[in-house]
Amino acid sequence: MRIDIYGQQLEVTPALREYVETKLRRIERRFDQPIEARVQLGLRKPSHHVEATITVPGRTLHAETDAENMYAAIDLLVDKLDRLIVKHKEKQQQYVPRDVPDAM
Repeated sequence: MRIDIYGQQLEVTPALREYVETKLRRIERRFDQPIEARVQLGLRKPSHHVEATITVPGRTLHAETDAENMYAAIDLLVDKLDRLIVKHKEKQQQYVPRDVPDAM
């Protein structure tokens, strides 16, 4: 998993970087193939804002959250992403291609 973490008008500390990477490992377990994530941490007074874009095979998923502190916002974001990924995987499993008869 490749994770790009950057701050918007905010310095990303090593502790924040490690926390985001640890939380996103939960999402990585759901895929066999490599995925990419871009996480933006920012401050929108009076709340903290986090948004992420994850590129998975066949789709790009986006989520964003606001919370009173950065750690709570990251937790909410990972929960949203997890729900989006479960929904995406369920849609993939429901799609069953039909057998196309051979043309004569």
